[in-house]
Amino acid sequence: MLRPLLAATVATVPLLAQRFEPQPPAFAFLQKPPLGLPAMPLPEGYTPTAAMFELGRELFHDGVLSRDRTVSCASCHPAATGFAHRDPLPPGIGGQKATRHAPALWNRGYAPLQRWDGASPTLEAFVLEPIGDPREMGHDVPAALARLNAEAPWRERFQQTFGGPATAPALQQSLATFVRGIVAGDAPYDRFVRGDPAAMTPQLRHGQWVFESKGGCWKCHTPPLFTDEDFHATGIGVQNGKAEAGRAAVTKDEADLGKWKTPTLRGVRLTEPFMHDGSLATLEDVVEFYARGGNAHPELDARMKPLDLSADDKAALLAFLRSL
Repeated sequence: MLRPLLAATVATVPLLAQRFEPQPPAFAFLQKPPLGLPAMPLPEGYTPTAAMFELGRELFHDGVLSRDRTVSCASCHPAATGFAHRDPLPPGIGGQKATRHAPALWNRGYAPLQRWDGASPTLEAFVLEPIGDPREMGHDVPAALARLNAEAPWRERFQQTFGGPATAPALQQSLATFVRGIVAGDAPYDRFVRGDPAAMTPQLRHGQWVFESKGGCWKCHTPPLFTDEDFHATGIGVQNGKAEAGRAAVTKDEADLGKWKTPTLRGVRLTEPFMHDGSLATLEDVVEFYARGGNAHPELDARMKPLDLSADDKAALLAFLRSL
């Protein structure tokens, strides 16, 4: 089911990008990640299996976990749009909207913290939270488990996979195993830095130079994951000089006011709009935002300064970003 969804996006991108189209999620990525990515860290005592991955795939795409069966994980994280959502705030149960933009799920198995504000301490915690969110799935985990155990096909799938009924740990492991298989690597950049000079065009090399030099993008979007998995105040969400809480809502530290998690740039050409509130509609908007130095507020990151980028610099940087 996932391969056609991803393939549907291919016709709209340049030939170079087509050759490095992100692959559908696969259990094999947990054993051998794509070129350019390190081995994925796994929680202690956790041994993923192909059966867990397949069960997680089914649960991810089925509405069974939501109260009225209308919303699945894939409702907010569809494969065709890079496991992000085209709406600034994705749809939830009963016509409601989530409170934040759905982040892309590429390479989330590498992240120590999840969510834009880092409120989820692990991937296992993160995958269950939408079930109980009244604006997303509008259910609760015990009721979802009761439903899974009451319906013979699901009960049998958990029995086959875990040797028992659906439990919270089993549900966590299934969904988290599937999400860990959503990876993006093996881009022209990865081939180029490993000795293939033909992997990147002159324009892509120019874009890489901008990314690594006067753009300074690498400082937060650090290769090979193209994120430092840290939190920064760029001014997104600031209105009349006042920032949203961001990371400070979790840490209760005023120094974290307005800080949001650095998103990965892997697969970024598929995942517009951007930022935690979906306020930047295109990748061009993102480049212009950083070129002008973001939005001013008291806790603005010191690295946020206007950039001296020419039109050619911006075009090359955009081409490089889209090639990731």
